[in-house]
Amino acid sequence: MYVLNFYSPVFVDQLRKGRKTATIRLGDKSRKYAQGTVVLVTVGFQHAPRERIFEAVIDTVEVKRVSEISPRDIEHDNPEFRRVDETVHFLEQIYGRKIESDDTVTVIRFSQISQRPPDITERLRPQAPSQN
Repeated sequence: MYVLNFYSPVFVDQLRKGRKTATIRLGDKSRKYAQGTVVLVTVGFQHAPRERIFEAVIDTVEVKRVSEISPRDIEHDNPEFRRVDETVHFLEQIYGRKIESDDTVTVIRFSQISQRPPDITERLRPQAPSQN
């Protein structure tokens, strides 16, 4: 099983509440993460204990240039950001280098795997008989 790890503990709450459903990674990660792959989502630093958050399925993997990052990509990656320059600044902090508009990034969208999603439970609940 692959691991999709986040270094910042600030993401734990966003992940658990379903507000963070994507990650933007520098470079082409399409060989590592493929649509339909199950991953373990964790938070922690390299060579240190990591917190297991949940298992997820990779929904989409898009390789694009930084200049092609959409507002929707940004919103799903970090609901606190609205603009590409905010995302670029954050990536520069993570990767420790200047990020240019023609640099390649991979936008990985994922969905949490739960025991039984609430909407399925509702759909499976027997309906009360209708009265005339």
